[in-house]
Amino acid sequence: MNNSVDVVVIGAGQAGLSGAHHLRRAGYEPGTGFVVLDHAPAPGGAWQFRWPSLTYGKVHGMYDLPGMRLTSDDADPERPSSEVIPAYFARYERAFDLRVVRPVHVDAVRDGDDGRLLVETSAGTWSARALINATGTWDRPFWPRYPGQETFRGRQLHTAQYPGPE
Repeated sequence: MNNSVDVVVIGAGQAGLSGAHHLRRAGYEPGTGFVVLDHAPAPGGAWQFRWPSLTYGKVHGMYDLPGMRLTSDDADPERPSSEVIPAYFARYERAFDLRVVRPVHVDAVRDGDDGRLLVETSAGTWSARALINATGTWDRPFWPRYPGQETFRGRQLHTAQYPGPE
């Protein structure tokens, strides 16, 4: 066993960072009480993968993370949201000393001994009493089914693959 914590948080987007913040407020320490595992190479959740033409001014709202506002000084409406939000998330991780471990790919969660969970990852195995799954939908987007989809010869594109208006 590599690591033993009370809680493993999988994902460091809005939900994962919010969960980690509340664990800190409840007295859990990063590294010993909880760990945040994120598969992305840098802070920003799915926002870091958005197309450059989506500026922050075109985003239809962004909720502040608990305990830290995203101010107008940080959120230039002309900057790409793929820069604004990751910078905010990075500042948040530092401010609350969340110590996100990345890039880590979670392969499986299994039952362990004594009611604990075994979280098997590319960086080893964690043993935890609880787990927060905050993985989001960016890597596995939902493709709705519609009549004629299989015979449609045009391009079918999901937001997760959108390169921009060009």
